[in-house]
Amino acid sequence: MKLLRTLKTALRALRRNVMRAALTTLGIVIGVAAVIAMMEIGNGSSAAIQRTIASMGANNILVMPGTAASGGVSFGAGSVMTLTPEDADAIAQDCPAVGAVAPVVRARTQVVNGNRNWVPMFIYGTTPSFLDVRDWTQMAEGAAFTERDVRNASKVCVIGQTIVRELFGGESPLGRELRIQNVAFTVVGVLNPKGANMMGMDQDDIVVAPWTTIKYRVSGASLGNVNQSAASSQSSTTVNTLNQIYPNSQQNLYPVPSSTQQADTPQPVRFANVDQIISAATSPAQIPAAIEQMTTLLRERHHIRAGEPDDFSMRDMTEMTKAMSSATSLMTKLLLAVAMISLVVGGVGIMNIMLVSVTERTREIGLRMSVGAEPGDILRQFLTEAVVLCLIGGAVGILIGRGCSYLVRIVLHWPTAVSVGAIIAAVVVSASVGIVFGYYPAWKASRLDPIEALRYE
Repeated sequence: MKLLRTLKTALRALRRNVMRAALTTLGIVIGVAAVIAMMEIGNGSSAAIQRTIASMGANNILVMPGTAASGGVSFGAGSVMTLTPEDADAIAQDCPAVGAVAPVVRARTQVVNGNRNWVPMFIYGTTPSFLDVRDWTQMAEGAAFTERDVRNASKVCVIGQTIVRELFGGESPLGRELRIQNVAFTVVGVLNPKGANMMGMDQDDIVVAPWTTIKYRVSGASLGNVNQSAASSQSSTTVNTLNQIYPNSQQNLYPVPSSTQQADTPQPVRFANVDQIISAATSPAQIPAAIEQMTTLLRERHHIRAGEPDDFSMRDMTEMTKAMSSATSLMTKLLLAVAMISLVVGGVGIMNIMLVSVTERTREIGLRMSVGAEPGDILRQFLTEAVVLCLIGGAVGILIGRGCSYLVRIVLHWPTAVSVGAIIAAVVVSASVGIVFGYYPAWKASRLDPIEALRYE
């Protein structure tokens, strides 16, 4: 009851001078509004940057096949067949930290349409999951190929914006054909533009098709040359005509390892190998867990004993992700620090006004103390007034901050995100500012001598 009575007394005192109370809270209103707006803009910017990082492949994990060696000479990654499409399926099923995974067969050759030709930076044979891994689910035109196309080795493909510009002159390529190693592919979709990746390579210079089609109808082998079409023209004088629909018709689906390979690293015969497996962790924070889960699974599937080296290698962009994440975190903290300065300035304003109020109400304080009010009652009254001012200012500041955030998103088209934590923190900080900056004026009022206070003019 005493607290409620103190609150009513404080509210009556504030109502006696509404304009001064409103101006007093203005500093808190501006400070809280700045905190809310800056935090929401900062969170939105951080989320947008994280999405950009993910689209550039920063949360991707690349699984490369093993390395063969003979006589102390290493033949490099991919010289031993160790990865299969079944490995990718097992990773998708048994690794919860992995959000999406896709096998990849690479090629590097000429792509032809009419009298135009181009050598894309990337020709990938993969599955529809590749678009999920690379955060490329939105198509500019058409649709992606399906798992049925992968099973049937259908001659369909999805192309990037650079291919559209170089081969089709910017016209819509849907339903039209392009030739890869004289195999006619029908374009079923066009990818949204992405621009350059973190290494500066054009991500739109890409052709994506079912891996079965690329492996058995185009490349027939792992990517071992810069330009497979150039290599084939140099190694043979036979003209590659349109009649040669299957240039690698002698492809052996069940590769036979050499006697040295069987003796050194015996491997079970698999149906088909792939050049690499690309996966995406559910979030950048889950990359270490995803790597650990995939390593354990692949070692088990490849029957690798404890203490033996892996027959595969993994690469990730952890350092790049850390650098970019630290930059976004620093930006948000700087915005918060600037907004907190406004709160401190508002608190100083409240202390100033409360000190003036104590001076103006000296006779009132002396009268109340002369009729029995204790110093603690005076302290609680002035402290309650300061806290109420800050809480009212905090509530108004939250509304204004949310409004500013909404206007920024609508007018400037900046990304924003609601921050519940910032709203809760604003309320707590407002009350704290009222207590911290209101305590000294309240303490000073409670220390007044009633006799001297009654004499005050």
